[in-house]
Amino acid sequence: MTSFAFSLADQPLRALPSGALYWPEQNLLCVADLHLGKSARLARRGGSLLPPYEVAETLTRLDADIAATAPKTVVCLGDSFDDMHSAAALDASHRQWLLRLMAGRDWIWIAGNHDPAPLDLGGSDRAELRLGPLCFRHIAEPGAAGEISGHYHPKARLASRARPCFVLGRNRLILPAYGTYTGGLWCNDPTIATLIDAPALAILTGAKAIAFPLTGATA
Repeated sequence: MTSFAFSLADQPLRALPSGALYWPEQNLLCVADLHLGKSARLARRGGSLLPPYEVAETLTRLDADIAATAPKTVVCLGDSFDDMHSAAALDASHRQWLLRLMAGRDWIWIAGNHDPAPLDLGGSDRAELRLGPLCFRHIAEPGAAGEISGHYHPKARLASRARPCFVLGRNRLILPAYGTYTGGLWCNDPTIATLIDAPALAILTGAKAIAFPLTGATA
């Protein structure tokens, strides 16, 4: 198995090697920080010009994860689009691709700091989602428990190679950025480490989800 199995708030979960989270009991797939349209946003604002392929690459991985898990519910943990103009400017073929993935399942858009306004793609827009003992939101809140969030784009290094990673503590899980062209914050950065209660793990993405102990978390 290429995923990594663990529990949070007594709920069995699986970190997929793509950076998605799967909750088998609820048949729920969760992804964070797709940042669709980032290359177009940078070009529109006169920033660095990047090859405009990240939307197709991100949707290809999401399509594969949905095909593999057949989720009833998909939760997007905010910053699904790089800004609201990116959502409106989505290429027609990419929009149809996304709508196809959404069809027949509950699709929940959690508001992020890049895309706080409601979207016109269907699904439901939430500030956060509470389901059983777990709470899904974009940015972690100090003192929360059973929390699943994104925002920080955590990454770690293995064999001299940086990879996006999940950060798992006793109290919460922070997901990696799922989208292409997303930077990252080292998982032992104080901004992340102070949110995570020990014992903590970094779960690296890649061909296989690999976990190792994370030092620097609060005891």
